[in-house]
Amino acid sequence: MEPTAATRCPGCTEAVSADDQFCEACGRFLHGASSTARPSAPHPGPGDGGGSAAASPGPEKEEKAASAPPPPADSTAWEWDLPSTVAYGPPSAAGGAVPEPEPKRAGAPCVECGAAEISEDGYCERCGVRQPSGREHLEIEIAGAAGVSDRGLRYRRNEDAMAVATAAGKVIAVVCDGVSSAPRPEEASKVAADTGAAMLVAQLTAGADPQTATRAALARAARAVTALADSPYDAPACTYVSVVVGDGTVTVGWAGDSRAYWISGGGGARPSTALTVDDSWAAQMVQRGLMTRAQAYADHRAHTVTAWLGADAGEVTPRAETFRPGGSGVVVVCSDGLWNYLPEAAELAEAVHGARSRCASGSPLEIARSLVRTALEAGGHDNVTVVLIPFPPGDAETPPARAEALVRGETGR
Repeated sequence: MEPTAATRCPGCTEAVSADDQFCEACGRFLHGASSTARPSAPHPGPGDGGGSAAASPGPEKEEKAASAPPPPADSTAWEWDLPSTVAYGPPSAAGGAVPEPEPKRAGAPCVECGAAEISEDGYCERCGVRQPSGREHLEIEIAGAAGVSDRGLRYRRNEDAMAVATAAGKVIAVVCDGVSSAPRPEEASKVAADTGAAMLVAQLTAGADPQTATRAALARAARAVTALADSPYDAPACTYVSVVVGDGTVTVGWAGDSRAYWISGGGGARPSTALTVDDSWAAQMVQRGLMTRAQAYADHRAHTVTAWLGADAGEVTPRAETFRPGGSGVVVVCSDGLWNYLPEAAELAEAVHGARSRCASGSPLEIARSLVRTALEAGGHDNVTVVLIPFPPGDAETPPARAEALVRGETGR
């Protein structure tokens, strides 16, 4: 029997029992709460990869669009309002940086019920609500890139992670998405993103070419996530995608279904396109000719990943491919919390062009915020992370910057 509104959590709409003290899905305290439920799309089952994202709303297009809609008439050569200095680390005398978030202080009361009894893993022992961790909403900006990561509307924590940096005149970004069916997915994604970015910086600074650096970084990140496992049966896991942008090229490496896209800005640039191919059940079915895209991505197994980082992933073969844009535009790196709602390059390009025209400055950070809002307004069924790198990029030199380097807005909803 379909649960009634009275037996749905008012926070995330998951089914609950009348005897439950709190919602098992989002941790919300249920006593005295309103029983009005928000409409929602079906929630995915266990085993989904990349944060167990919900299936895309509406039917998928059967074929990928050949190219994106033409950019606005004034975009023949995109110009970007980039920060002239890097905002990283503690506040400077100029006040241009924001400090990293501090962990919730010991003894702080529960944000839901005010109780002082908070467990070591961050849950209120009275009402069961998970306390803010500082990763619920993150924003990061350096001279050559900007990114936003958000918990979404249905998950109790943000299992995505991102890191950006510049080295040897190139801009680097890594986005990772924890696999929710594995233990400690948020730890896996953070370790992978930090390790991958640090290795990319080290390799490029030492003179390695982007493909060599990309393969070395992916392999090092895989080993770092593998080391988190207590046993093969208790193995944190995540997806991984990285980009190295500079010298007229974009080099990508990935495992899983987090994606990188090229969004054309005109001026002779190549058409907008996806730069990665999902390691997922749906992509496998399509590649083998067993299903159409619409059939495969409508299946409940669509987001089950076939490659990931983790002790139970088997041998990870580091891949790297290089793309030459041939003109101006932007590289978008994202988790499936965004591309679920804008899966085709043409759809994402339209959203990027539209956001750029609406935003006051048209900066990468404002566009990234707009894309995250698009996902949240469409349902926000998963964690959402997006990093934008204008092309051609700037030439700033910075240390790797984790997502925690800049935090704006509230950290708990």
